[in-house]
Amino acid sequence: MNTPNIIESNDHIILFDGVCNLCSGFLQFIYKRDKSGVFNYTWIQDKRGIEILDWLNLPANQSDTIVLIEHGQSSTKSTAFLKIVRHLKFPWPLLRIGYLIPVFIRDAIYDWVAKNRYQWFGKKGACMIPTGDLLERFLSTN
Repeated sequence: MNTPNIIESNDHIILFDGVCNLCSGFLQFIYKRDKSGVFNYTWIQDKRGIEILDWLNLPANQSDTIVLIEHGQSSTKSTAFLKIVRHLKFPWPLLRIGYLIPVFIRDAIYDWVAKNRYQWFGKKGACMIPTGDLLERFLSTN
């Protein structure tokens, strides 16, 4: 499958679960600390998100992980998290020390939180609706 135009025209895209309170909170956390405006966003549930998941050969219901597309390369789970924080203002890039933890351990912790996120943090009935400047950074089609 050819690379979707949305990936070719955006160097840094974060796909996230739009109904998950934890995920939406993390997106807002990133947005507030991404002073250079590096990231654009879309929901995994959105048409563009589904198109990207299809391109990555991931199931359309892949809502249990954050997906980062950087310059056409994808990362998921803890690796995506660590790659994202390196772009945020200080002190957040210091979290990259997490690379010292083997990926199978990092991802096991990530999977445990992902499995319990709705129970612990709740879930919305529909994807969060971005407003203001955040809306301009969304690639959504819905």
